[in-house]
Amino acid sequence: MATNFRISIHRNSENLHLRLMGDFDGISAHELLGNLKRYSHRTSKVFIHTSCLGDIHPFGLNVFHNRLDVLKGRSLELVFTGEHASQLAPEKSMLFDLIISTIPPVAVPEATISSLSSMRLE
Repeated sequence: MATNFRISIHRNSENLHLRLMGDFDGISAHELLGNLKRYSHRTSKVFIHTSCLGDIHPFGLNVFHNRLDVLKGRSLELVFTGEHASQLAPEKSMLFDLIISTIPPVAVPEATISSLSSMRLE
């Protein structure tokens, strides 16, 4: 179990930002999925920031990718940003209205990165 894993949650207008910190394993994947399910009701786009992740365990990725169906029925765009975006994002979009995209680390403005560092855990 990755005891150092945390998620900072921030909402602005209609977007939700989740900043992942620490090591990503199976428990972390369940925590991320739970937060997506809990906080994505009133949003159409969720940014999942991955630059603060440490080790990403294959089992955690498998759990996350295989359990994305908890978001079934929601029109939601998941945008993965940062250093580990392409690793964490599923390889193919699911069949139930999810849109998956990634933003390479160089495309994230420095102001966004600095504002994310001040996000607080809810």
